[in-house]
Amino acid sequence: MSELHFYNSYTRQKEKFESITPGYAGLYVCGPTVSGESHMGHARPYITFDVVQRYLKHLGYKVRYVRNITDAGHFEEEGREAQDKVSEKAKLEKMEPMEMVHKYTSMFHHGMRLFNCDEPSIEPTATGHIIEQISMIETIIEKGYAYEVNGSVYFDVKKYADKYPYGKLSGRVLDDQLETTRELDGQDEKRNKADFALWKNAPPEHIMRWKSPWGEGFPGWHIECSAMSSKYLGETFDIHGGGMDLQFPHHESEIAQNTIAHGHASVRYWMHNNMITINGKKMGKSYNNVIKLSELFSGSHPILEQPYHPMVVRFYILQTHYRSTLDFSNEALQASERALRRLWEAYELLQKLNHPGNAEAADTNLDKQVTDWIDECPDFMNDDFNTAKVLANLFELAPVINSIKGGQVKPDAISAGTFSLLKDTFKTYLEDILGLQGMQAEQSNKLDSVISLLAEIRADAKKRKDFATSDEIRNKLQKAGIILKDEKDGTVSYTIE
Repeated sequence: MSELHFYNSYTRQKEKFESITPGYAGLYVCGPTVSGESHMGHARPYITFDVVQRYLKHLGYKVRYVRNITDAGHFEEEGREAQDKVSEKAKLEKMEPMEMVHKYTSMFHHGMRLFNCDEPSIEPTATGHIIEQISMIETIIEKGYAYEVNGSVYFDVKKYADKYPYGKLSGRVLDDQLETTRELDGQDEKRNKADFALWKNAPPEHIMRWKSPWGEGFPGWHIECSAMSSKYLGETFDIHGGGMDLQFPHHESEIAQNTIAHGHASVRYWMHNNMITINGKKMGKSYNNVIKLSELFSGSHPILEQPYHPMVVRFYILQTHYRSTLDFSNEALQASERALRRLWEAYELLQKLNHPGNAEAADTNLDKQVTDWIDECPDFMNDDFNTAKVLANLFELAPVINSIKGGQVKPDAISAGTFSLLKDTFKTYLEDILGLQGMQAEQSNKLDSVISLLAEIRADAKKRKDFATSDEIRNKLQKAGIILKDEKDGTVSYTIE
């Protein structure tokens, strides 16, 4: 498959990717609601779509990757509808809402850096785009598909569904929704149970509130993504991504809002990753199996048998196709840890090997087999971003590398051209596209931080003429094989013996 094809959730079939503007690709991915710490379930979509944008760049596209931060609103249509998650959590934590938002946004960014996820091109926030959301709501009202009641504004789903295919993305039938939607607070304001809030009137005790044509309130969950994706990617853009759990009501509502506001649907290709389960169960507080990223990396959750390196988690996620269910277990993570070590050791060996340049000694069969495994990698990526098959082929190549190093296979058993291609393939797919790193990288960074801290303490001791402490730090580090060197410019470097 020489051209990129991937599964469009809206049409339910694989389609050839053709960007609106040749050479450019627009990608919008629903970001986290920062009312709490990111968890294992967040890892999959952001790693998945990090690989998507990396591969689009590899193909030569200039990618605008937009991933939002939901820092206001986000009340569930099938839950306590008037509850603003951010505002309510801020009350529980006895913090100003923006103080809490900053805390959890910073923790989210830290987790993404540990996973080696590229930063998005633009990371807009819901609170930073209230004007755009209000403007879009006004347009929807003007076109007759939204109505105001007691300072709240609702989208008229039944009127929309009479003309447009509401429910096509998620496969839900409106009549079924009208019959099964539970009675909730505020339902009596709506014309129909399926209608969703675009703007919610803020009661007196509500902390986060903004002025609007309908009174003080706060935005609905769905309208923020419609407003921000349109602003930064245009009224029609290439790809919208997210987890399968967002298909309804979030993405279905986005489609409806965009169709009315712009006169047409905005998204060319919808992409959704499947869910992560924990030992066969859906993640949920009732199961006590929601594993926060900090718990995952430290091993502090009771389900975990050990800490797991961020690269092990990334590798584990990419070993399964993004549209397949992924079941988390200690056994699976530990197997992934062993597998990643084997693969990375082969990659490091390959970097040290050189081809002797003897063209006549090549084993034709082996050379062809290696070439075939390499040539299949772009075909797998072009077939719905199949990272699992790419990794499988890299594992086929690893024993060849190990055999060359071990002497079972001569270095010139494969041609110089194939050998060079093998090196390029491992670098391109392991690091550039799949975004994997050696597990020693983070440990090295941590060691740098610790030694820098000890060097600062030692420098401070010398300033205070506490030479006993200064010498003790230097001597104990030396016993551990770490030699400190005072540079002329006042900095301290170190070497490990």
